[in-house]
Amino acid sequence: MKFNKEIGGKNFEVEIDTLAEQANGSVFVRMGDTLVMAVVTMSPQDLEGLDFFPLTVEFQEKFYAAGKILGSRFVRREGKPSEESILTSRLIDRCVRPLFPNDLKREVQIIVSCYSFDEANDPDIPGVMAASLALGISDIPWNGPIAPIRIANVDNNLLPNPNYEERGKEYFEIMLSAAKQEKDIIINMIEAQAKEAKEDEILKAAEFAQKYLGEILDFQKEIIAKAGKPKIEIKKEATDEIDAKLREVFSKRLEDAMVQPLSLENKRNMESLQNEILDFAKENFGEDKVNLAKSFIEEELTEILHRLILEKGKRPDARKLDEIRKIDSMIEIFPRTHGSAVFIRGTTKALSIVTLGSPGDQLLVEGMETSGKQRFMHHYNFPPYCSGEIKPLRGPGRREIGHGMLAEKALLPLIPKFEDFPYTIRIVTEILSSNGSTSMASVSAASLALMDAGVPIKNPAAGIAVGLIKSENDYRLLTDIQGPEDHFGDMDFKVAGTVEGITAIQMDVKINGIDLKIMEEALERARVAREQIIKTIQKTLARPKSNLSQYAPKIFRIKINPDKIGAVIGTGGKIINEIIDICGVAIDIEDDGNIFISAESEEAAQKAISWIDGLTHEVVVGEMFQGKVVKILDFGAFVEILPGKDGLVHISELEPFRVNKVEDVVKVGDIIPVKVISVDDQGRISLSKKQAQAKEGGKKQEE
Repeated sequence: MKFNKEIGGKNFEVEIDTLAEQANGSVFVRMGDTLVMAVVTMSPQDLEGLDFFPLTVEFQEKFYAAGKILGSRFVRREGKPSEESILTSRLIDRCVRPLFPNDLKREVQIIVSCYSFDEANDPDIPGVMAASLALGISDIPWNGPIAPIRIANVDNNLLPNPNYEERGKEYFEIMLSAAKQEKDIIINMIEAQAKEAKEDEILKAAEFAQKYLGEILDFQKEIIAKAGKPKIEIKKEATDEIDAKLREVFSKRLEDAMVQPLSLENKRNMESLQNEILDFAKENFGEDKVNLAKSFIEEELTEILHRLILEKGKRPDARKLDEIRKIDSMIEIFPRTHGSAVFIRGTTKALSIVTLGSPGDQLLVEGMETSGKQRFMHHYNFPPYCSGEIKPLRGPGRREIGHGMLAEKALLPLIPKFEDFPYTIRIVTEILSSNGSTSMASVSAASLALMDAGVPIKNPAAGIAVGLIKSENDYRLLTDIQGPEDHFGDMDFKVAGTVEGITAIQMDVKINGIDLKIMEEALERARVAREQIIKTIQKTLARPKSNLSQYAPKIFRIKINPDKIGAVIGTGGKIINEIIDICGVAIDIEDDGNIFISAESEEAAQKAISWIDGLTHEVVVGEMFQGKVVKILDFGAFVEILPGKDGLVHISELEPFRVNKVEDVVKVGDIIPVKVISVDDQGRISLSKKQAQAKEGGKKQEE
């Protein structure tokens, strides 16, 4: 079956077939010539011993989709997922996860593969749509569909689902995912990046998207109605008697444990209480009821938090609903790093370190969607000790990649242009202690570290997370959510930016979604908090330092005639490698003739600059030099007038009198005055010692 619908100027083509017939559902979605396939599969039984929903989402980039053969020279196939594909996997997960039933414990896997990529349309929009449709037509319990859309502001015009060329000119973009609740459209995921956009501009884009979101939802409902299977009924075990007994014995103790300030001791007390509940359930209801007790703990703590905040206006740490935890910050943490800072918000502590490198240190990116160089990077690490845990140390996980990229997007609009600051910039944020919104803490810490390093960022930045506690008829927003409010709350609305505006947004929900009214209030809460944080951290450092660290490389830029690049490089790179080795520098040459010399000392850089100047200097007739005799032949002497450049002084041009033997007048190593008397079409230089001497003598007589 095939379905077509034009929405916002883009044609969406959906095809449902039985190619992946052993899966629960599969769909092809095409936008332009970008085509993806989503396949969803569910295990036949619940997984034993689980107290969470085992959902995995994988987005696969296929190099052949873009007509590319990539990979190393020895392995021409796709390897581990790229960061881009990991981020798309996380994005799809965040869109679909809230709409699964709370009691579903069967393993569900969603695999979205991009089979054709037209280099114009981002596969994430058709990817989300395909996942939604594959779930919608399958027999897997799910409360969708969901509609994805990207809105870009280009030249003050709002564009739905812009292509890559249009996105390159944008002021901001916002990607939304939405579902329907009765007749209302509710938003369940937001991903945005902006160049210090105002809150009302972001909100107008979300309002603009409503029409298209409704059309996409109606289109999917039409498809599901025609092609969908009946949903499997998941029988939930009756737990009323067990829940009632556990609530009677432990509810008050759970509430008391939740409202204690976060500390290692109180965290251990909560863990001990939860283990006591599991032991009680095992002893009183049997070994097979332990998982029901785990579910009770999760549901009861969620209920307690909602009751505390909605009925009593009381947060676990006794703060006001709009109150930020105590903030502190420090810079110059380490003696040899180029820039460093610590940002503290309550018990969340983030350490950021900045390293400056030469243009040649840029990251080379090669993938299905993007290829090129990246000069600004932010990496985020979440070691197990920051949450009081013991785990093996491995490479960065999806969460670390996602949080690192969120902070990178928040800071990128503030980084100076390469032309003004030709450094490669890498920031690493280490989370030392975690209690809510470490990604937003990393924005604040990284901003301070950049200023400590002397990077002339446009404005200091900060981030904040706004939470939500919602019932059917009431809700409360929470500024600066901490651990329990994040885990048991209904929303994590992260906003980063400066006092001038927003640079990044990321929102996840655990409920079906939020309306525009809640979104508007959350943006305003975040603005007030963000400005407050920035004022506080500016007491530590108000603006970027005027000088770079003495340990940062010194970078100098010179411009040469592009036709002379070959002279600097030399045959097989012989000359440039010689300059690098002898001077102890790094050299990066651009096609337009810009050359960047990076060195630990200015002296080394100037030595290399003089060498390159000599190689690229356009010698003209009449110029005078003090040259070094480098070679003697019967008919004359070769004299080096510039590094790597020499000319011939014919024997007749050595002295004003007849010279019988060159060695009678000059020797190898002598420094002599010479004048350029000709340069032929092949660049060969003829010099004269006698004319240079005559000119020097004339000057002396005049004096």
